[in-house]
Amino acid sequence: MDLFDLSGTTAVITGGNGGIGLAMATGMAEAGASIVVAGRNGEKNANAVAALVEIGATAASFEVDVTDEGACAAMMAFAKERFDRIDILVNNAGTNIRKAPETLSVAEWSTVLNTNLTSAFACSQAVYPYLCEAGGGKIINIGSMYSLFGAPMVVAYSASKGGIVQMTKSLAAAWAKDNIQVNAVLPGWIDTNLTRQARVDIPELNDKVLARTPAGRWGEPDDHKGIAVFLASAASDFVSGASIPVDGAFAISG
Repeated sequence: MDLFDLSGTTAVITGGNGGIGLAMATGMAEAGASIVVAGRNGEKNANAVAALVEIGATAASFEVDVTDEGACAAMMAFAKERFDRIDILVNNAGTNIRKAPETLSVAEWSTVLNTNLTSAFACSQAVYPYLCEAGGGKIINIGSMYSLFGAPMVVAYSASKGGIVQMTKSLAAAWAKDNIQVNAVLPGWIDTNLTRQARVDIPELNDKVLARTPAGRWGEPDDHKGIAVFLASAASDFVSGASIPVDGAFAISG
């Protein structure tokens, strides 16, 4: 038995059309999973599906606003109809508004919390009956190093990602009886479009990250392929409620 074989499974990945989400989708596709790429941008979704098909994967896309509870339910119904089962959910969709907390409006706070945390709960609720029908499954929530740390300009983002860790633990405890494992991945400083903009906004950021990261480099989206396959596969059947940094040892470096 290959513990990491995902053949015959279906994974729904929110925010799966780029960056970490697409890298995780690619890793799971390479392990044999069928993929549903879910995101707000239809063109990006289509491009992501094309890239997956190019490597021999079976994939489809669904245009969704994950802050809409009904849309989350429709996404799961689409995945079930298209591939006959759902085994894996990756809650990766997210946003950030960088402002000092005294200038952040409650509406902006709500936008970040709804996109990063509430949507993950809504998608998890929506997928639950399908995972039960399949005899169990995997939920992978994407947190952040800010699940562990705070920073002056990301109060809402940090709160949302801290909430991801606690939600992960609670869902893991609640759904263990259903053979559903729920875990979180906490990316460190990863080279994505968002962090490239952060390096423009904060010129000293690059040197600070490199100085503190023992691995001596920024992470790449592809660094998340392995952890995605592990947490989606039978290899992690007795791992649940965990939050695993993928950060080149940034979190443990003083």
